Amino acid sequence: MHAAVVVFPGSNCDRDVKVALEKVADAHVSMVWHADAAVPATDLIVLPGGFAYGDYLRTGAMAAHTAVMRDVVAKARAGVPVLGICNGFQVLCEAGLLPGVLMRNASLKYVCRDVRLKIEQTDTLFTSQYRKGEVIRLPVGHGDGNYFADEATLDMLEAEGRVVFRYTDAAGNATPEANPNGAQRNIAGICDPRRRVLGLMPHPERLIEPVLGGDDGRRFFESIVASLVT
Repeated sequence: MHAAVVVFPGSNCDRDVKVALEKVADAHVSMVWHADAAVPATDLIVLPGGFAYGDYLRTGAMAAHTAVMRDVVAKARAGVPVLGICNGFQVLCEAGLLPGVLMRNASLKYVCRDVRLKIEQTDTLFTSQYRKGEVIRLPVGHGDGNYFADEATLDMLEAEGRVVFRYTDAAGNATPEANPNGAQRNIAGICDPRRRVLGLMPHPERLIEPVLGGDDGRRFFESIVASLVT
């Protein structure tokens, strides 16, 4: 399996994703610089967490207009799976590959802690090894994770089963207290209609083995292997 991780000025989780893909998926990983004209032939493209371009103008807005993102968008539309984690989720929204936008946290404070997530869908490339309705624990670290879209878009995402992750308590209840950033309907991650482009705010790459404090993120990458490696 080959994977490509796009690196922007300000990315800081690119190596974490590389290690997770290598350790769990036994993937060959290419690191692609933002100024490159194209992503090499690959089975998966990842936009990692961080602060692309220092989050100037608006999170993900400048990164979405880089040379490499034009190719990422073209490859995504051609069917290449694309994953955006945290800042990568913001970039996917700004590039038009996913609907909505990530706004400032409702608290106006940076949030860095573990959260509980309910697995809402298991028919994506990234969640097949989880159980639908299962509650897992993953860390978040962001100042702009407040997912916003108009009501029609939110209703469409719900009706099409495109809300993949939702912030909940340990019992799976989507309460205001379980929501770390004020995201509408406690949405933590969504996918595109073909279920091949996925964005989420929490970081599965940070919990892939017990030495890191837990391994709830490991099955995220095992799902990728199960979906892409024949």
